[in-house]
Amino acid sequence: MKIEEINKKVMEKSQVIDRIKEEAGKVIVGQEYMIKRMLVGLLADGHILLEGVPGLAKTLAVSTMASTINATFKRIQFTPDLLPADLVGTLVYNQKTTEFVPKKGPLFANFILADEINRAPAKVQSALLESMQERQITIGDTTYPLPTPFLVMATQNPIEQEGTYPLPEAQVDRFMLKLLINYPSRDEEYNIMERMVAKAEIPVKAVVKPKDIIEMRKLINDIYMENKIKDYILDLVFATREPDKFKNLHELSNLIECGASPRASIYLAQAAKAHAFLEHRGYVTPDDIKAIGKDVLRHRIILTYEAEAEQITQEDIVSKLFDEIEVP
Repeated sequence: MKIEEINKKVMEKSQVIDRIKEEAGKVIVGQEYMIKRMLVGLLADGHILLEGVPGLAKTLAVSTMASTINATFKRIQFTPDLLPADLVGTLVYNQKTTEFVPKKGPLFANFILADEINRAPAKVQSALLESMQERQITIGDTTYPLPTPFLVMATQNPIEQEGTYPLPEAQVDRFMLKLLINYPSRDEEYNIMERMVAKAEIPVKAVVKPKDIIEMRKLINDIYMENKIKDYILDLVFATREPDKFKNLHELSNLIECGASPRASIYLAQAAKAHAFLEHRGYVTPDDIKAIGKDVLRHRIILTYEAEAEQITQEDIVSKLFDEIEVP
């Protein structure tokens, strides 16, 4: 397919994204960054890790998004006493038939909000992460496919570390994007207060069906990406592993313990295509990489003790990469 054809198709199909944003905006004040990244995750078929203090409309955003897409939504509150069966389901004995029948858990939904994922022990975290990776769940001897689309948004609270089980690096790597959610502006908070005090029910219309999302994903795969852009992605990822080989990045070699995995390159390419789609374009530009790159890379860099001692964050390192690496 030629770029002109792809561009025309993207222009037609991506109009629905504006309608989703419009419907979500009826309920959610501000938080455009979060909504846009949720759409990137949904369209690029990747899961999202959210970090932010309580009360920033994370649950509301996911449930509203599910309503606009006519999809099922489940919220799971992670606690230290949660068991894997509480997520995936279990076999229940039926006295009438004297057989064990599967009782499916809350993971069998299109949108999952895993609230405070770092509050649950490793066994529960791995049950969730297996379903994210394989898109299927095994109960007893039978494996069941999960519904499509399937999007997990996991939240963690950055300030409460007591009684938490931090996600291991290998598990964090399975999230396509890590978003840092900030407080709303004063004007936005004024609007939030007005809406919430009035307690008026705001109806949200479903503007697309799950099958429309699948069609959009197929079109996103066809979005054109030049070789120069692919090289730019690889430069960014390889600079996290071998900063010595890049101009002006030698100082990072003492600060990075472990660089980004090959998943970073794959996810950055997929997310950039989805971002181009949101911008109604059939081709990827360096601006797409810059817009989405920090969200893809920030959780894949492991810092040295030296970096932690100097209070250098992953955010600082990723910013340095984007400042120094030449843009095509």
